[in-house]
Amino acid sequence: MSNDTAHAAAPHQRPATRVPAPISDPPCASCPLRALPCFQPVRAEELQTIDQLKQAELPFAAGSTLIAEGGDDSPLYTLLQGWAFRAKGLADGRRQILGVLLPGDFIGLQQRMTERSQHAVLALTDVRVCTFQRDAIRRIHERLPSLAMDLTWIAARGESLVDDHLLSVGRRTARERIAATLLVLWLRTARLGMHLPGGGLPLPLKQRHLADLLGLSLVHTNRNLRSLVAAGLLRFAGDGLMHIEDPAALAQAGQLRWPIAVPDVPLI
Repeated sequence: MSNDTAHAAAPHQRPATRVPAPISDPPCASCPLRALPCFQPVRAEELQTIDQLKQAELPFAAGSTLIAEGGDDSPLYTLLQGWAFRAKGLADGRRQILGVLLPGDFIGLQQRMTERSQHAVLALTDVRVCTFQRDAIRRIHERLPSLAMDLTWIAARGESLVDDHLLSVGRRTARERIAATLLVLWLRTARLGMHLPGGGLPLPLKQRHLADLLGLSLVHTNRNLRSLVAAGLLRFAGDGLMHIEDPAALAQAGQLRWPIAVPDVPLI
């Protein structure tokens, strides 16, 4: 993992990125994510409703702001490709990364239609998203209760992930936080087919991102990462290519119960 010492400005200080022009608007049935077994199957009428509510597919460059902290009337997104993250910032430039977003994640559900966004969403890599107007939530509830239940599940799952993150920040040691976080990311990305043929995961998270995610200093993050590498629990090759040879051992180091169940999720 790269030892990147630069620190970004607080998310709420970033100007909102101008929304790019749509690159395409393919039918939802052709979405490559739907072929992955980690996503729940969808009925024809549900797929038709999603297709009708979707506006377009959009690209954002790495570092772009998909949703600005304090912004209003932000659209809803489904992340199709790339990595992003949610974050909140302080006036002096410090920030807390709230969670890492991967393909298939539904973005913006936390913001009510008439309120300002309480956090930012930033592109960690170049990303591609499906975009929906905010009233899509209301229209889904009106048209198709089964999809509305999927949105409820997504919201509940998001709250559960926040609970897990709070447990890490509040009770796990720095070494345990890093081990648990990287293992969960490893498992999530494996189900999405994001690992290379040799088994490595191209990890775009820099050490500064991990520090901001886990409430650690950069020095403390670096020291504990080195400890996990020295113990043979993590291995990095090339530019951020991460290998985990023994997930069960890393789970033990992160105070996680093994095996870890990663549920199939709805894809909106």
